[in-house]
Amino acid sequence: MTTDPTAPVPADQILLGLNTFGDIGVEADGSAVEPAKVLRQMLEQVELADALGLHAFGVGEHHRRDFAASAPEVFLAAAAARTSQIRLGSAVTVLSSDDPIRVFQRFSTVDALSDGRAEVMLGRGSFIESFPLFGLDLDDYEMLFEEKLELFDQARSQKPMHWEGRSRPGISGLRAYPPLEHHLLPAWIGVGGTPESVLRCAQYGYPIIFAIIGGRPSAFAPLVELYREAMAKYQHPMRQIATHSPGHLAETDEQAREELFPHWIISRNKIGAERGWGPGSREDFDAMCGPEGALYVGSPETVAQKIALLKKNLGVDRFDLKYSNGSLPHAAMMQSIELFGSAVKPRVAELLAG
Repeated sequence: MTTDPTAPVPADQILLGLNTFGDIGVEADGSAVEPAKVLRQMLEQVELADALGLHAFGVGEHHRRDFAASAPEVFLAAAAARTSQIRLGSAVTVLSSDDPIRVFQRFSTVDALSDGRAEVMLGRGSFIESFPLFGLDLDDYEMLFEEKLELFDQARSQKPMHWEGRSRPGISGLRAYPPLEHHLLPAWIGVGGTPESVLRCAQYGYPIIFAIIGGRPSAFAPLVELYREAMAKYQHPMRQIATHSPGHLAETDEQAREELFPHWIISRNKIGAERGWGPGSREDFDAMCGPEGALYVGSPETVAQKIALLKKNLGVDRFDLKYSNGSLPHAAMMQSIELFGSAVKPRVAELLAG
């Protein structure tokens, strides 16, 4: 067996990764970038992240006009052939509207193609478009995730499955193929901040990632502690704790904020209108970019200081930056990735060592 890639890291270290949903950007003339072009640009982005030595690259599954990534595993298989060291995963896979055995099979295939670099992050998803698309009832939201997580866990074990439930016919004595070569598939659970989700993750002994997209990251400290306590209660070995937050880097704080804000506000207010939120403002944005806010926006020094503070406050093992934000152009995202890998990564290491 190989070293467990989800084992906690030392107290003076943190792993840095990237996330994208394949956000649809705009061309110079203001027209939307074709989704196929966005996916090809994502290959350039993951190649750069790999060359910079970043830890992981995650692709979130969505089924709507403003995102291009509806089939992360297909993209990750292509990325496996274009990279050599970066971990490749989802951010997240909407397990509730998928077949858990097929999820395992697709990621075990990515694991083979990437020579052991695949991981899957499972979640219920914060968007609901996949439910009507695949003929599912939103009234079954909780039941679908709970049952499918149970079946996925059996498939992941690479042992014969024995399972019965409401969401599909039962299964007895069958295995999921292909198996992984050297280890079990690293499987995370993404949570939005409810104790119930934290406890469910700990019940299965999976590593956890908190999506922190608003408020103060330090407010998640009680949930982080709950996860640690629950892992001990279930007698599971401790796994990594991670957070995911949006952000953008440029040479200066002012440049980073001015580049991101026009794209952030359009996306935020579009999604907010769908969910009944009030409109956002520049004041909201600037507050979230501050030292205690959930947006990691600014110069490399500013972002590095915020990541070091995150490590101090929550003790997390990994931080994933969602570098694609609304219609932010490809060139700006490439600059952000470059600074994240070449400047933020070594500066965070210095700060934590000090």
